[in-house]
Amino acid sequence: MIVSTVHRRACLNAPILSPTFSFSRTMMAAATQTKRVAKEEGTIADVFTTLGKGSEVAPLPARFAQLKKDVLADMGVTPASIVQTWKHVLTALETRTEEIARLGGQVIPRVSFIDIKHGLSDAQKDDIKKSGVVVVTGAVPREEALEWKASVKEYIAANPVKGFPADNIQAYELYNTKAQIAARTHPAILHTQQALLQLWHDPSNQHVDFSTPISYFDRLRIRTPGDASFTIGPHVDGGSVERWEDPTFRKVFRRIFEGGAGWKLHDPFDVSWRMNAKQDLYHTPSQCSILRCWQGWTSLSTTDVGEGTLRVLPMLSLSTAYIMLRPFFRPGSAGGEWELDLESNSFPGSVPGKTQELNEETHPHLRLGETMTSIPKIHPGDQVYWHCDVVHSVERLHGGQEDSSVFYIPAVPLSLKNASYLRDQRNNFEQGLPSPDFPGGPGESTFIGRATPQDITTRRGRQAVGLEPFMSRVIAHDELVDAANRVLFG
Repeated sequence: MIVSTVHRRACLNAPILSPTFSFSRTMMAAATQTKRVAKEEGTIADVFTTLGKGSEVAPLPARFAQLKKDVLADMGVTPASIVQTWKHVLTALETRTEEIARLGGQVIPRVSFIDIKHGLSDAQKDDIKKSGVVVVTGAVPREEALEWKASVKEYIAANPVKGFPADNIQAYELYNTKAQIAARTHPAILHTQQALLQLWHDPSNQHVDFSTPISYFDRLRIRTPGDASFTIGPHVDGGSVERWEDPTFRKVFRRIFEGGAGWKLHDPFDVSWRMNAKQDLYHTPSQCSILRCWQGWTSLSTTDVGEGTLRVLPMLSLSTAYIMLRPFFRPGSAGGEWELDLESNSFPGSVPGKTQELNEETHPHLRLGETMTSIPKIHPGDQVYWHCDVVHSVERLHGGQEDSSVFYIPAVPLSLKNASYLRDQRNNFEQGLPSPDFPGGPGESTFIGRATPQDITTRRGRQAVGLEPFMSRVIAHDELVDAANRVLFG
């Protein structure tokens, strides 16, 4: 018998799976796999080649020269066609980089939580999609955000915490503080995430529920005045060589390779291929393994430009096209035109198991020295979100007088793969262990005052961390929600 949506919404105490469930056995088997293997202990520095470990990296194996040819063959692209696309992208970059360098922080969209509640205008949505970044003000009261920071500082003082750098921690390996849990399950933050996830779309309308944000446990940062150690250069998270190496991941960017100005048809908000892309082929600590649409943080401080804040490259589609095409070209001799390179194993800024890093030498046409833009002044309780393909960094020096502190809280939608991660994350949370994507070890399991499931009292908050069954908001998602509940609760 098919359980009706109305009946299911009335039965919140137990997960229900419709017998007409249509997800394949293979999909369910993958999602209900046994608990994933914990990653090695470490810190945020493990995923960067330049964070406190020097910039020298070993050349990629010879097989990466063949990978270039494989990518073009897979995409059905001729050498002449990709050269044409490259020229189109370089021409477009000349205009857009000049515009960003001139306007600076004005390029970054800023909306209020009132705008979120009333519904973003088409103009606001277009600005956010073009830049890939948005600042949301006024969702969390200032006093509440400051209370979270005070609570975290007490927790740090009471426990043997770890982080980077070890002798003067700025980025903490903390995932289970009561304040973090309160922020992740805060109604206004979940509401903001729900609104921003709606900018994405699933053409099948079956495999991802963007109306249901789930919680992805990430770190926190308390950057102290004068710090120059937590200096993260321009990069894109979610893998590096995986973008080309994983056959599914590279299809996310297939339109970029279609020739001419085809890169303009690339839709960064189409989830079709991305939801099953393998971003962590090398199973390294701090490498995101799931569909994380928006990276983000919630501020615990008043932080201005020059005070150790986030920097972004606010041109989503164009920078993505350039990054994807860059390995196929090299500078011409004697400063001439760039030329096609299908013979070398060079993927500039790509190191297996790390983030995709960029600088003015490896990616010169982005003019990063002029286009990386600091987030304008924000206050406690403000949120910042950036698309998972946006190039971002952290200011080299914290030149302010107060700490620059944030909780990293991304916007993640419900899907079968994400439900599998949520299940394992929930189990780790209950034991006080680090989240599955992050460095392993005992974590906070013996810490005084860590959060427990009992600290989450709202139904929506408990659903977001996998403690209660989800309820579908639209009929099209009934089977997805039922399948996710089976993954979470059996």
